[in-house]
Amino acid sequence: MRAIGIILAGGNSNKMGELSEKRAVCAMPIAGHYRSIDFALSNMSNSHIQTVGVITQYNAGSLNEHLSSSKWWDFGRKQGGMFIFTPTQTANNSRWYRGTADAIGQNLDFLRKCHEPYVIITSGDCVYKMDYNKLLEYHISKQADITVVCKDMPADVNTDRYGTIRMNEESRIDEFEEKPVVAKSNTVSCGIYVIRRRQLIELIEKAEAEERFDFVRDILVRYKDMKRIYGYKIKEYWSNIATVEDYYKTNMDFLKPEVRNYFFNEYPNIYTKVIDLPPAKYNVGVRVKNSLISSGCIINGTVEDSLIFKESFIGNNCYIKNSIILNDVYIGDNTHIENCIVESHGTIQANSYCKGEDKVKVVVENNERYVI
Repeated sequence: MRAIGIILAGGNSNKMGELSEKRAVCAMPIAGHYRSIDFALSNMSNSHIQTVGVITQYNAGSLNEHLSSSKWWDFGRKQGGMFIFTPTQTANNSRWYRGTADAIGQNLDFLRKCHEPYVIITSGDCVYKMDYNKLLEYHISKQADITVVCKDMPADVNTDRYGTIRMNEESRIDEFEEKPVVAKSNTVSCGIYVIRRRQLIELIEKAEAEERFDFVRDILVRYKDMKRIYGYKIKEYWSNIATVEDYYKTNMDFLKPEVRNYFFNEYPNIYTKVIDLPPAKYNVGVRVKNSLISSGCIINGTVEDSLIFKESFIGNNCYIKNSIILNDVYIGDNTHIENCIVESHGTIQANSYCKGEDKVKVVVENNERYVI
């Protein structure tokens, strides 16, 4: 493909609460086995993009560990590959990234050394499948300076926290508002962009000179009347993980057969780092209904409409419903958990009761697992 990829994976979402205290949002577990960033990386690989730069910053330990080997996404190659960029102290700079444009700006040498004419920029906290070749063909056919992937959201979805756009009959963007107080459109930006590499370098250099640091506000919004910026609408599944509610809903979507088939059974595939674990074990008397149970789990009791992530233990007479149990959680006997997200590596003591009432409840327990 005639493009390189950049995945912006360094941001911190305060709306994720306790879930982002341990890890970057792009490292959040998805669908029992995957991480959020796997979807962007798999799309890059499936689109035959050979060179990808991943820009990390906030709480990057778990994310960097996940990305420690690029072979899982077929980026272990002689030509190109996957490159991880973190804030680095140099003779000229010792700052953290101050925004998405600044994150690209501090790594401009990566763009200058590449030879592909185009750049695909995407965030690492979205769940979707996409062929970037079709996006690039559209970009070229429109003779666009920048193409923004967008999606029409249902009427009942609050779009105030997204970037909202309006397009004319030729799909050229007339209006672009980043997180408006009152949204005027239900068409939102998906955080995926195509731009010519040399033009991106020029715009980033100009933004740096003017001390402007945000790619959306200081490039897309600022130049929408001067550059040919087009929208590329998608109809397929797309979800952004920006809040606890979004994270919960995205995972719960995988309990729907049509969503599971779309991601797991339809080509192209989604790839992730493989960990060798035994299959899940279901003990006598277990009742599991409409749930995803991951490798390495031991299940007792009842699990309904829930996702149990890797290496978790569900004790005797437990009742788990409408909940997400993250990796390596120990749940003691006679525990009731409903409408909750249980943080990874936690221990829920026996006879506990946890239930989210008006909204999803995040449960964080760091009790000692074994007490003498």
